[in-house]
Amino acid sequence: MKVRDVMTRKVVSVPGDTPVMAVARLLADRGISAVPVTDSWGMLLGIVSEADLIRRLSTSDAPEPGFLRSLFYDRDQAAARYAAVHGATASDIMTRHPVTVTEEVTVEHAAHLLETHNVRRLPVVQDGMLVGILSRADLLRALLSPETETTDDAIRSAVAAEIARLPWADAPYVFFEVAGGTVTLYGFCHSTAVRRGLVAIAASVPGVQKVEDRITDVKPNRWV
Repeated sequence: MKVRDVMTRKVVSVPGDTPVMAVARLLADRGISAVPVTDSWGMLLGIVSEADLIRRLSTSDAPEPGFLRSLFYDRDQAAARYAAVHGATASDIMTRHPVTVTEEVTVEHAAHLLETHNVRRLPVVQDGMLVGILSRADLLRALLSPETETTDDAIRSAVAAEIARLPWADAPYVFFEVAGGTVTLYGFCHSTAVRRGLVAIAASVPGVQKVEDRITDVKPNRWV
């Protein structure tokens, strides 16, 4: 499944000269956590999030006093940070060069980017132009609405591919069968963690209705 299949296409955006308080009001009124900033051509310039606005409040707190702290105090850096956070317009406080994706990126890779960069949404761009946005909620809908091909053969291939992809899942004495959407695991396994992981692999494949774990535990010293 690709980003284009689940992304939100009707995106609220603001021009760079939008006053910060107007952006805050927009987020509150629309119940959204961020808004892209675009130019008159629709090109993405940045994004203003709740975090950018909250940072505005946190930096208003008085700095902690102290002799040691004053020794390492960088006045220019502090002034530049204050100016950026307390700017008057969206372009002043926005996060520049946000992590983006294109419509052709897979939802799995998009989910990886969200986790890796610890963000809640990804602007979707085409040649720099904003065409949509992908949020965690969009990915959740993708998880609940998997692709339609869920035949036993498709499930068997998907389970086998995921096992082959993950080095820890190499369990030569474990095999599986698929019938009527049920994946049944057989064989021997000396690792409880690997056994649980194999069950999780089968359960996560779209179309799987049930997983039956018939693996027999084997003590490690039996193979020594």
